[in-house]
Amino acid sequence: MYEIGICDDGKNTCSLLEDYLLKYAKENSIQLEIKIWYTGESLKDYLSNSGHLDILFLDIELYKLSGIALGHFIRYELDNMGMQLIYISGKTSYAIQLFKMQPLEFLVKPITYKQMAETMDLSIRIIKKKQERFEFQQGKDHYYVSQGEIIYFESQGRKLRLVTTNGDYEFYGRIKDITKLLSDDFMLIHQSYIVNKAQVRHYTYETAEMENGDVLTISQNLRKTVRDKILRSK
Repeated sequence: MYEIGICDDGKNTCSLLEDYLLKYAKENSIQLEIKIWYTGESLKDYLSNSGHLDILFLDIELYKLSGIALGHFIRYELDNMGMQLIYISGKTSYAIQLFKMQPLEFLVKPITYKQMAETMDLSIRIIKKKQERFEFQQGKDHYYVSQGEIIYFESQGRKLRLVTTNGDYEFYGRIKDITKLLSDDFMLIHQSYIVNKAQVRHYTYETAEMENGDVLTISQNLRKTVRDKILRSK
């Protein structure tokens, strides 16, 4: 079951997207729960009260509380980096303003079924990847964490430090050995660091600031590769 939100002050757009989503669910044999809001305020109230959404189709030009302001609220006040945010608009001039909200996609009205279906395909692939687990061992005990919760790995001699949204762990291992166990959401930025691209808050040519505030060094020989991968993930 995937929880999908649509927020647009145009009832025709909401109705069209809902029809598209119901058709997509039937064609792909998946279950969707679709919620619709016509104002940014009502959506904000829902999210403020622990409402959950996996994917949100969000109009930029809402009447009062804009889609950009809502995106900022979702990412930086709720600290929700997992929701797949898909902006929709009748204009194409918002790319720079949307960058900080890390949207998955930007769809220009009128939206076609093909555009929506391709975006849903990508959204669901990302969600499934985040639900994959990483296994490690401490002594005789085995632990599992969701890959989506991992912020980064740090090499500390013979041990690895695993930093997650729910705490830190240490276990014996090597960076080069765990790379093949991780999804494409992860990248090597230094011989001592593997980071989750979705957890990079800000980066310069030399450093990557993670969502927990840690600032990690990017190796000189990896800087161009890291920059390209981060830009492609936005």
